[in-house]
This record gives sequence, C-alpha cells and structure tokens, in this order.
Amino acid sequence: MIGYPLDQLYQEVAYIAYYLHWSPETILDFDHRFRRRWVKEVAEINKKLNRGA
Repeated sequence: MIGYPLDQLYQEVAYIAYYLHWSPETILDFDHRFRRRWVKEVAEINKKLNRGA
C-alpha cells in the first residue's frame, strides 16, 4: 500500500502550524482533504496580503 508522501505531510503540517499556530498533533488529526483545504486557504490569504504590500 502506498501512503501519503511523508515529505509533503511534514510541509503541510509545518505550513499550517506556522501561520495558524496550531499544534502538529491537531493538524495530523485532520484527514488529507481537510488539511489540504487549510493549506489552500492560508496560501490565498498570503497571496492577497502580498498583493497589497
């Protein structure tokens, strides 16, 4: 069975934890789709903020 790429999992957890200050344990409890949605939302916020800078 092929699992979720570990490097990508670490990147997603670090990204969300950095910006939202959530614990890695909390983020790891998310299913893949939910975690990816948060990554997308944070990225969109960053894009908007950077355009306004």
